[in-house]
Amino acid sequence: MSVIDISVTLHPKLVAWPNGIGFSTSHASRIAAGDDANVTIIYTNAHMGTHVDAPLHFIDGTRHVAELELSRMVGACSVLDFRGHRIITAQMLQQAKETRPLHPRLLFKTDNSALWHTQNDVFYSDYCALTADAAQWAVANDIQLLGIDYLSIQRYEDSFETHRIILRKEIVILEGLDLSQVQAGDYMLCCLPLKIQGADGAPARAILMPL
Repeated sequence: MSVIDISVTLHPKLVAWPNGIGFSTSHASRIAAGDDANVTIIYTNAHMGTHVDAPLHFIDGTRHVAELELSRMVGACSVLDFRGHRIITAQMLQQAKETRPLHPRLLFKTDNSALWHTQNDVFYSDYCALTADAAQWAVANDIQLLGIDYLSIQRYEDSFETHRIILRKEIVILEGLDLSQVQAGDYMLCCLPLKIQGADGAPARAILMPL
């Protein structure tokens, strides 16, 4: 079976959200230093690289990442190609739906995916993401998961209401994807975030397989 890894590799030079702590590692023990085993210590935040946002990220008292329904993150998905656009609007999503049936999990391939391969730790604020009306469209159309190929589902300069619209309805947000090697179409998605008690998000490994 063909498996497409759509996760980015975590490493110290990976781009992070402005003022974020980024990603780094150290060693608790090393064989080269005479220890019995290599043991790595990981230091990062929950929203680094490919990761899932839980409702708790923007809405206090709601589900944390360990409480998310796995069925929302495993199943048929549609990859939509919006390269050449700076925003994704409700009208664009409706037009896509009228062109062909869409699965309840949507991944958006944009020009963002190329950024993982052309920059190191420089944050690009003019990335493509959803508008608030696109978030409302997702709620109205019973979408279970939305995935974007940069660090946020909403535009950098927009209010956080786009996130809140999505998370109030417990739609899973999957951010930090690399869809550069993926063609538009229908796939089986498997996305499993780390099961961290009380966390508002977590790193995830995400893959696509042919239906």
